[in-house]
Amino acid sequence: MDVVAGVTEGAKYVSDTLRLDDALATCREVVKVRAGNFYWGLRLLPEPKRSALYALYAWMRAADDLVDDCVDSEHARRQLDAFGARTQEILSGGVVPESGEDAMWIGLSWLKSEWDIPHEPFSEMLRGQSDDLSSRVIQTSDDLIEYCQMVASTVGVLCISIWGYSDPLAVELAVQRGIALQLTNILRDVGEDAAQGRCYIPMDALGSRGLDPASLASWGQPVACEAVLRVWIDKARSCYVQSAPLEDMVSADCRKTLRAMTAIYSALLDRIERDPARCCHIPGVRLSKLSKVWIALRACRAKP
Repeated sequence: MDVVAGVTEGAKYVSDTLRLDDALATCREVVKVRAGNFYWGLRLLPEPKRSALYALYAWMRAADDLVDDCVDSEHARRQLDAFGARTQEILSGGVVPESGEDAMWIGLSWLKSEWDIPHEPFSEMLRGQSDDLSSRVIQTSDDLIEYCQMVASTVGVLCISIWGYSDPLAVELAVQRGIALQLTNILRDVGEDAAQGRCYIPMDALGSRGLDPASLASWGQPVACEAVLRVWIDKARSCYVQSAPLEDMVSADCRKTLRAMTAIYSALLDRIERDPARCCHIPGVRLSKLSKVWIALRACRAKP
């Protein structure tokens, strides 16, 4: 198991080394199965930072699942509130997960013990999940950017807190990179989101072209539909460009991962840009596993 040597040293609160190793291995498997676009980039990280990102993603996936698997919104909201309270207990050091608890909680507790990570991004991510649960309607461009910041820029800030960075400007650039990644996610899944009754494209932008979520998803007015999506394709591209200096600000041992992950998402955006109508297909725009590996390798070799 490749986490043993790199992550158990210094984790004083763990009385059973095997328990932590098993928990982090489980977190790794969650990333491998549920986050193919991230997994191939995260594999390039050195330990223990690699396992730290696996643990962070496992926490995010668990929060997402509370909303995505929702049948009864009130029950899901109570679960989300309890999840948030448990998260804050662990982040404040007030509780240590017991043997037999979910691997994600053990991973989060270890992550907090080893890195000085901010607490606010966790609360903001959960606020974004709560908005999804309440079926908040994205009315304006500002609403969409705020949503991207809650669910993705927060992740960027936590990532660089684990990786390390050399310039305070890195925090703002991580916010911009998060917006770019989340906009790419939203664009690639317009059709799938519509099938689940969700739309992240602002209502005012749709209305200005005589569209609504259903007509966008059906691509019934191709010229209008493409015009609406291209605004957000251009915004995503702009955020990638604006945040480019981030790649030289994070610690040298983490730059390959950032470049690889960015290259994979940029390639997705390239496909969307070439044929925006594919965003409304089910499934949406995707890259094969081989493509993702190849893109990641090329990105790593592009710069020292």
